[in-house]
Amino acid sequence: MNCKLQLVIFMLSGLFLVGPLYADHKQSHVNVIVGELSPLASKGQVAFNTNCASCHGVNAAGGMGGTPLIHDIYNPGHHADSAFINAVRNGVRQHHWQFGDMPPQRHIVFGDMVFLIKFIREVQQQNGIKTKPHKM
Repeated sequence: MNCKLQLVIFMLSGLFLVGPLYADHKQSHVNVIVGELSPLASKGQVAFNTNCASCHGVNAAGGMGGTPLIHDIYNPGHHADSAFINAVRNGVRQHHWQFGDMPPQRHIVFGDMVFLIKFIREVQQQNGIKTKPHKM
């Protein structure tokens, strides 16, 4: 095998090893495990899959139009529950991902937001996402 071909293979193998680590928060889909849910979180799962899954994917795993919410960047220390409420009520400008701005979702009532947040937080915990202090 010639040196140029060996170099190309070496460089590509490095991308396969380092690429996923570098691009972790840029992935638009994550593998989500949903275990047993509390009654409130179960209501939130139904509300989420009805109102939010078209962008954020079934069970908040991410989709073509929105971020995965079962992701470490949305841990409670970085995005408090109030951030989700604010995003639903007022929309949110693109800041972590490349999906564009999220428009307000005014059809979602506050009571459903409580269930949605309960669902997101329980599934985050089931997938190993813990509160981490936000550092700027």
